[in-house]
Amino acid sequence: MGEGWQLMRIRGIPLRVHPSWFLIVSLITVVAQPNWSSLPEVQALGVWSSWLFSLLTALLLFVSVLLHELGHSLVALREGVQVRSITLFLLGGVARVERECPTAMGAFRVAAAGPLVSFVLGAALLLGVHSADHISPILGRLVSELAVVNVVLALFNLLPGLPLDGGLILKALVWHFTGSQRKGIQVATATGRFLSLFAIFMGVWLFLAKGGGIGALWLVMLGWFGLGASRNQTQVLMLQNVLRKLTVQAATARRFRVLEADQPLRRLSELRLGGQQEGIDGDARPADWVLVTRGGRWLGTIDDAPLRDLPVQQWDRQILADHLQPLDTLPSIAETEPLWKAVPALEASAQGRLLVINRAGLPAGTLERGDVGEAVLKALNLRLPPPMLEAARRQNGYPFGLPLVQAVASMQASGLLEEEPSPKTR
Repeated sequence: MGEGWQLMRIRGIPLRVHPSWFLIVSLITVVAQPNWSSLPEVQALGVWSSWLFSLLTALLLFVSVLLHELGHSLVALREGVQVRSITLFLLGGVARVERECPTAMGAFRVAAAGPLVSFVLGAALLLGVHSADHISPILGRLVSELAVVNVVLALFNLLPGLPLDGGLILKALVWHFTGSQRKGIQVATATGRFLSLFAIFMGVWLFLAKGGGIGALWLVMLGWFGLGASRNQTQVLMLQNVLRKLTVQAATARRFRVLEADQPLRRLSELRLGGQQEGIDGDARPADWVLVTRGGRWLGTIDDAPLRDLPVQQWDRQILADHLQPLDTLPSIAETEPLWKAVPALEASAQGRLLVINRAGLPAGTLERGDVGEAVLKALNLRLPPPMLEAARRQNGYPFGLPLVQAVASMQASGLLEEEPSPKTR
């Protein structure tokens, strides 16, 4: 889901509206209009009054959703968690945070705050229905409907399955009692999957057998959305588990060349000309690094700058040792590091490549995105056709569009790395 348009800031939190929000507001207005048109007081105000009150109902409904999300956000701020934005969209609202609470009970308080706000607002409105009805039947109807909406909003969000608040509460409780946030995510994801399938089944049954209309289709849509969120969460957990267990050594390749320090620059030129590889659509893949040794000792690295800066006549007179750069100028990672650490390091590397250093502190190979992706797929017992793997290598991307960057970002934001086991090589 995109960010949408920013309307304002509330306590420093950007409030955004996604384009799909206008669709659901229009739909709610159309559905609510017959109820308003049946009131004699509304009929007396004119033909367009029922549409105006229907639109007002839809807008106030989303004010309730906004207050619900503000409940989450303000408690998150108290827990020391920065809130990036609140976005209203097709299925309600969502508050984006930079990371999850570092403690189980902090996560519990943030998750419970939204339904609590909705319950309190619903109860206050229910208490005010009688007084509002004495002022005006129209106001009484409006207050009554908003009271019911807020109570339903709270109860619906308390269903114990991700991505609902009830799922977050369940995750926090399992995390608290077991000491494992990962176990909490697994339990809440499983219950979310069950509830989503049940919602889809009930929606289809109500639509086909009972003529449930828009309400039944809405139930199917909610179930489908929940099922997709559950499936995505399961996939992310699988990727995170592999990235935590594997080491860099399991994915290491060898995409560097080795030359002796006393060789002339022309040898570097010949190596480049002989090693050119045309990638897909004519794009050449990044040139292999060239490491320089003397008598078996690693001296440094050399790039193509001397070939560009010096006239060709100098290539036979000057040797590689005259243009060396230290090995530590190349982005590197230890082969014993867990594989997840390679993902942000690769993103920070200008060439999308890392030099892998062995236990003795010497170069052992290189690591690119394609190497990481292939190791992850192998650990998941998935095999892609060689052309797909080669395409990923040429483009220096993750094969099959693996969302490894998002998986690692989620690990870092959620605090799952605190549960990190000792990595092992496969």
